[in-house]
Amino acid sequence: MPGENLTRSEAQERRSIVDTSSYEVTLDVTTGPEVFRSRSVVRFSAVAGASTFIDLIARDVHTITLNGRSIDPARAFADSRIALDGLAAENELVVEADCPYTNTGEGLHRFVDPVDGEVYLYSQFEVPDSRRVFAVFEQPDLKATFQFTVTAPSAWKVVSNSPTPEPTPADDGASTWSFAPTPRISSYITALVAGPYEATFSELTSASGRVIPLGVYGRKSLWQHLDADYIFEKTRQGFAYYEEKFQVPYPFEKYDQLFVPEFNAGAMENAGAVTFTETYVFRSKVTDAVKERRVVTILHELAHMWFGDLVTMKWWNDLWLNESFAEWASTIATAEATEWTEAWTTFNAMEKSWAYRQDQLPSTHPVVAEINDLEDVQVNFDGITYAKGGSVLKQLAAWVGIEAFFGGVSAYFQKHAWGNTELRDLLVELEATSGRELTSWSKKWLETAGVNTLAPEIKTDGAGVITRFAIVQTAPADYSTIRPHRLGVGFYTLQDGALVRTHHVEIDVDGDLTEVSELVGLERPDLVLLNDEDLAYAKIRLDDRSLATAIEHLSKISDPLARSLVWGAAWDQTRDAEASASDYIDLVLRNIGAETESTTVRTTLAQLQLAANSYVAPAVRDTSRRKVADGLWSLAQAAAPGSDSQLQFVTAFASAASTAEHWDRVRALRAGELVLDGLAVDDDLSWALLVSLAAGGVASAAEIDAARAADNTAKGGEFAAQAHAALPTVEAKRIAWASLIESNDLPNTVVRSAALGFIHPAGTDALAAFVDDYFEMLLPIWSTRTYQIANYLITGLYPAPLANSELRDATRGWLDSHRDAPPALRRLVAENLAGVDRALAVQERDAQ
Repeated sequence: MPGENLTRSEAQERRSIVDTSSYEVTLDVTTGPEVFRSRSVVRFSAVAGASTFIDLIARDVHTITLNGRSIDPARAFADSRIALDGLAAENELVVEADCPYTNTGEGLHRFVDPVDGEVYLYSQFEVPDSRRVFAVFEQPDLKATFQFTVTAPSAWKVVSNSPTPEPTPADDGASTWSFAPTPRISSYITALVAGPYEATFSELTSASGRVIPLGVYGRKSLWQHLDADYIFEKTRQGFAYYEEKFQVPYPFEKYDQLFVPEFNAGAMENAGAVTFTETYVFRSKVTDAVKERRVVTILHELAHMWFGDLVTMKWWNDLWLNESFAEWASTIATAEATEWTEAWTTFNAMEKSWAYRQDQLPSTHPVVAEINDLEDVQVNFDGITYAKGGSVLKQLAAWVGIEAFFGGVSAYFQKHAWGNTELRDLLVELEATSGRELTSWSKKWLETAGVNTLAPEIKTDGAGVITRFAIVQTAPADYSTIRPHRLGVGFYTLQDGALVRTHHVEIDVDGDLTEVSELVGLERPDLVLLNDEDLAYAKIRLDDRSLATAIEHLSKISDPLARSLVWGAAWDQTRDAEASASDYIDLVLRNIGAETESTTVRTTLAQLQLAANSYVAPAVRDTSRRKVADGLWSLAQAAAPGSDSQLQFVTAFASAASTAEHWDRVRALRAGELVLDGLAVDDDLSWALLVSLAAGGVASAAEIDAARAADNTAKGGEFAAQAHAALPTVEAKRIAWASLIESNDLPNTVVRSAALGFIHPAGTDALAAFVDDYFEMLLPIWSTRTYQIANYLITGLYPAPLANSELRDATRGWLDSHRDAPPALRRLVAENLAGVDRALAVQERDAQ
């Protein structure tokens, strides 16, 4: 990615010279399948006589005119920048260019539907990709108004941030849409979505009394599966919740939600025109975990209309002011305003486990991160920016009081509306409403990295009565901050076959050792649960007796959040090589059948397979994999017909299959020769079963091609790529490798799917042949592909299932010999290495 980076110091220098006023962007998307015509009129003030640059990624720049003066593009345009010299106090810049469409989900993405040949476009600009569509000062603190004019086929719908106007006819079956200017916003949240989308509309009345038009859009070939009424319902619930709690009305004129093809993320918070992944259009049966995730995502993006769009960070080190807040806000809104009342259990099972994992990588960083350039921020959309930040905010809201917290947030929105902020701007408002000093809290929680571990220290007398109870807090050597926590301690005792909470105390923990005198004199319970009710952000440990109780009786805990905490504690101890991976497998297989929370099941099953594939001692790996698959099949047979758990267990069984007998069952299920009552083998499940068969070497390339022909959809193409890459021979994987590395033709979602198939654990033996190839491709891929594609390849093709010392040594060797490689690339490779280092440590513990 040479010449496309931007450093923070460059952005600060440019901001000291330039203040933007307005953009008029004219786009013509009728010029063919490769490029579109872009014309930008940029008005801005500047320090008279100064020089700076504006950003643009284009195939050809035709004209550049600054204040009526023509500038030679051959001289001024290079490395995604246009040099601007001799600025006036007030300036008008006009740039005309041809910009390429992408198939990477960055800039203006172009998709051709294989079902009907229709063309669909959508923009994705975060972090630095509005410059792929128009000339722009690409940094969040240079806000401006944006007025889009778009020429497109007359039969299309065209959507942007402002309400869609009536089009006027143009030439050759085209029309032109002239949108009104937006409010002052950052360039990365502007949007253009165009194509023959289907749409349905509704409206709501804002707290301000304004009527807000609502729209839901999707592709023609998927429209029958899009449940727009439910999406409108969740949107209305979110609007009502946020406007009440924030005490600031929705700031934009309308709210459209557009489900677009080949999207990289879950969604993107474009102001008034949110784009979502089509994964949230359910053509087949999905789990409750996915259904709930869609609701959380809908409310996450809606929260961004305030957190990020109305008030925006000055630079990307305060990205958490967007993402952490949207993560926290969407979870509390889901729990309090929708039917998904166990959203905090889901948050613990998924988000917090993501945060703990990320916070233990060598690339960990404070919530308020040090972002030196655009490449830094690209790799920082991670479990700390989202999930740790959201966890810490939950803790802060509990500490200052939820009403004071919402009051401070409201004051923050009102004071800084349409502006840019930093950490201190928020803390000032929260201090004013809560009366608490937050600078020291911020330094420990937002400005330092690492996760603490809390463990009970218990002594009892001969009768089992507690004589001493203390909580020991530790921190990793590299991130040694000891933090204050507010947390609960729960005692759970076996009574009539159930694990019942018999005592609970809420306390403050600070320092290396906290004595808990309130628990002295009580009978020691069967299970002690630190952080009961999940107030704190910290890893917790189960003492030996509690872990043994969990292995036998975890499913007997009635409270789903308490169960989730125990699941998480057991997994953390396993990952940290303090407990046996084989014991963890026993824990899961004995207890997961009774788990009622879909996301807990989803997360735990993924951890179960990682334990069997990479964490058990190599000598017992084959036995463990067989045990896991057999156990999952038994669970699938025992699950309630048609239940969420049945679907999850069948899918996990197919993924875990490792013997001829397993694949015989998979084949029979797919063929309808083996039937589980209530299980419908629909399109997506049929593909999951075929991927399993391919990985086992018992389905051919021809069978995959036949399935692809029968399901000639975008989703079918992604599954087919995954299945082909999962074929377990070196020869088959060479073909997949060449399609990804030697060619740059595949779209983003196919790249992602093929990489997933390539490292399927059933084909681990073939991966050893690709270790050298992997390290040889790193620098060329990083320098020639867009960030998103490079990231998919560098993380997705790493042969992690090998989990052996040879892979560890090769990875260390590359890092040692490439110390001058781009820091963001080194970060990705170092994170890969951390996974292997951890696997080897856990394997060693499991062998004891």
